[in-house]
Amino acid sequence: MASNVYECLFILDSNRYARDPQAVAQGISDMVTNNDGEILVTRLWNEQKLAYPINGNRKGTYWLTYFSMEGTSLTAFERSCRLNDNVMRNLTIKIDPRLVDTLVSHAKGIATAAEEAAESTEKPAADDAASDTADAPTAEVAATDSAEPAESSTEE
Repeated sequence: MASNVYECLFILDSNRYARDPQAVAQGISDMVTNNDGEILVTRLWNEQKLAYPINGNRKGTYWLTYFSMEGTSLTAFERSCRLNDNVMRNLTIKIDPRLVDTLVSHAKGIATAAEEAAESTEKPAADDAASDTADAPTAEVAATDSAEPAESSTEE
């Protein structure tokens, strides 16, 4: 059976994560591998105040994971997420196969060929825009200078 690629965003208990970040991160990886999955990339995303308290916690640690797993194992994975005391909430979505490489490389912090090509085309356009804005004040000054003598000639 073909495996699918999933993205899972966890909201972790910040207090438990602060006490032992390596153990919490390892626990997430173990949940995937124990359910016959393969971790593609896993990383800390953010730690911030929650919109509303969850289990009495006002702060949460957001953890992003991309993994491949067969669809039949996903139910067992979701169950292990609910049973893990470190996980307050999680959301797992299936990733379109056309987007897998881009999303995984972005999570790893690696620029893809398409992003590099887009950056190289944006830089010359930005340089042209900068030269246009540099010319614009000069044109305004010239227009202002020509208008001033006309006003002074009418006053005399």
